[in-house]
Amino acid sequence: MDRTLFVLMRAVVVAAPAGLVIWVFANITIGDASILTHCTEFLDPFAYHIGVDGVILMAFILGFPANEIVVPIIIMAYLSTGSLTEFSGLEQLRQLLDANGWTALTALCTMLLCIFHFPCATTCLTIKKETLSLKWTLLSMAIPTVTGLTLCFIAASFGRMLFGF
Repeated sequence: MDRTLFVLMRAVVVAAPAGLVIWVFANITIGDASILTHCTEFLDPFAYHIGVDGVILMAFILGFPANEIVVPIIIMAYLSTGSLTEFSGLEQLRQLLDANGWTALTALCTMLLCIFHFPCATTCLTIKKETLSLKWTLLSMAIPTVTGLTLCFIAASFGRMLFGF
């Protein structure tokens, strides 16, 4: 019970500020675009090399507090709504992804990043508390992230070379 309450409390402590940051990024504009748009455009060149786009990469970064918000952030950024939106069916989602340049390679690299990336903030805080070690906490973040980025780079390179993605 003690550990469950600890994890739930950490989720609240991390999720509330994260929601505020995501809202600010999506709703505050600089020039003619939101902060989120500026960030995704900045990340686009790097993201291209790992088979995704800046929106997907930014969604993973902003999803650090809770990994389950990565896909809603992607949708919000593509729609430029400034808020999370729910679709009535998968066809709407497919059309949105197609309209934003998704290919089979994009889907594959996004799935690889979903499997191999840093754990959420609550998990990292739990690792820190359980191991009493910043080193192990950072390693638990770095190892899957480097693995995922490497796998995405390899998949994107081969996909572009062999299939012309």
